[in-house]
Amino acid sequence: MDENGDINENGGKYAGMPGLEARKKIVEELKEQGFLVAVEPIKHNVGSCYRCGTVVEPKISKQWFVKMKPLAEPAIEQVKNGEIKFVPERFEKTYDHWMENIKDWCISRQLWWGHRIPAWYCEDCGETIVSREAPHSCTKCGSKKLRQDEDTLDTWFSSALWPFSTLGWPDNTEELKYFYPTNTLVTGYDIIFFWVARMIFSGVEYTGQAPFNTVFFHGLVRDAQGRKMSKSLGNGIDPLEIIDKYGADALRFTLVTGISPGNDMRFSDEKVESSRNFANKIWNASRFILMNIDGHDVKNELPADLAVEDKWIIDSFNHVTKEITDNLEHFELGIAVQKLYDFLWDEFCDWYIEIAKIRLNSEDEKAAQNVRQVLVWVMTGTLKLLHPFMPYITEEIWQTLPHEGEAILVSKWPVFEDAHDFPQAAVEMRRIMDVVRAVRNRRSEMNVPPSRKTHLYIAAAAQETFQDGAAIIKRLAYASEVEIAADFQLDGVATIVTADAKVYIPMSDLVDKKAELERLSKELESAEKQYVNTQEKLNNEKFMSKAPANVVDGVKQNAVRLSEHIALIQSSIEALK
Repeated sequence: MDENGDINENGGKYAGMPGLEARKKIVEELKEQGFLVAVEPIKHNVGSCYRCGTVVEPKISKQWFVKMKPLAEPAIEQVKNGEIKFVPERFEKTYDHWMENIKDWCISRQLWWGHRIPAWYCEDCGETIVSREAPHSCTKCGSKKLRQDEDTLDTWFSSALWPFSTLGWPDNTEELKYFYPTNTLVTGYDIIFFWVARMIFSGVEYTGQAPFNTVFFHGLVRDAQGRKMSKSLGNGIDPLEIIDKYGADALRFTLVTGISPGNDMRFSDEKVESSRNFANKIWNASRFILMNIDGHDVKNELPADLAVEDKWIIDSFNHVTKEITDNLEHFELGIAVQKLYDFLWDEFCDWYIEIAKIRLNSEDEKAAQNVRQVLVWVMTGTLKLLHPFMPYITEEIWQTLPHEGEAILVSKWPVFEDAHDFPQAAVEMRRIMDVVRAVRNRRSEMNVPPSRKTHLYIAAAAQETFQDGAAIIKRLAYASEVEIAADFQLDGVATIVTADAKVYIPMSDLVDKKAELERLSKELESAEKQYVNTQEKLNNEKFMSKAPANVVDGVKQNAVRLSEHIALIQSSIEALK
């Protein structure tokens, strides 16, 4: 066959015919002449063009190869002796398997774009000349009629030179001295051999040094069903469309949320929407801070006088800074992002900002100013931690807050500081938060609306802690009054127990007695009817003999649950009476 896939001049009467047509013609003639025994359909892999689907015919041709064994051996040693570390380590096995079973590398490609093969052919004597510089004449016969090989180098051959060729190599430039070798390569595990291995053996061969000391392998982004994105499946995404809809930061944050080194992730619009909501939460928190510092001279530094809640949020930020830094150094990006998310959404926004409103709305200007400074200090520090993942929103907000420096990108990364470690305050605040959560959970179970205030009696050994947090408990636990003592003797109350306190709430504060009795009576009536139905089935011999065993077991289990539920409702009714 020729270069176009047609039968060449050696094909006799089939010369000039496309390969597929020639095959059909040959089959027809074999059949006509009685030489065809049978035709059977078979399934096998046929190479085809990924663009147009045309069948690719195999053709033997001369190509350029690189002898790989001398290059592979020192590259294998680089990983085995620890000069290069793979994260996660399991990919070292993949690397070793490829390199130890390596074949000579065909580096010539019949493409229009790429580095030209540095080989020239003499059109007079046929001599092949390989040279760093373009020759002016044949080294054998002196002819000037030279033709450069039309093939290009394999793309991965060119890519393998990237770590040092971009820095001016083979000249010993200042850039090469400073940047080579580098520290960490971040790439997908699917190109360990195509790119990573080739950069390693190329770097060692040409410079005498490995191009990097660490390779961090991330996973692939798959669709919501776990399938690899491809044109044929039509399940790929256009990142520009996602960015237009949700924002660039939301997309970036999604791609690092929940990931672990070397493992794939599933992409869905719902995940990006969740990240967009997180970005909105940050915007809202920053607007709240800006609104409350407007018109005030607020410095980005911690005040000398700190309340227990201030010490708690500073301590929490201090520790999350240490943990996130450690996670990033160990390439645990997904864990770092989750900790940031939890700190910002839960601790800072849902707890500290709500608590801060107490002093911001008070008549005590000094206390209000202190909380403003803490809000600014924690927010600017948190924005720095978040910046690698959401660079646009963090820079935008940081520029509006009191700060030092030109940009967040070149500001100092937060570090753990002993001066900001307040373990006792953290313990005290956790006690207060436990009480608030417990009360709110009980109110939710009893369907008590936030507008209905309740009197709280807190019995605890650590009375001072709860005295300091009384205003917080009153606001966040929807209390009308908060009393604290070592113990209380009370009747007609709901009791809530935490690790450090007992909380009593008068039942009359929690519920409308008459309305609650009516609700419970209706619920009891419904449960009793369902229980009677289960008993009728269990007493029915026809049902018990013909129903599948799993169905009968399900009815029995339901009867037990209903019996327990009825007893609980009756107990609640008696308590109210």
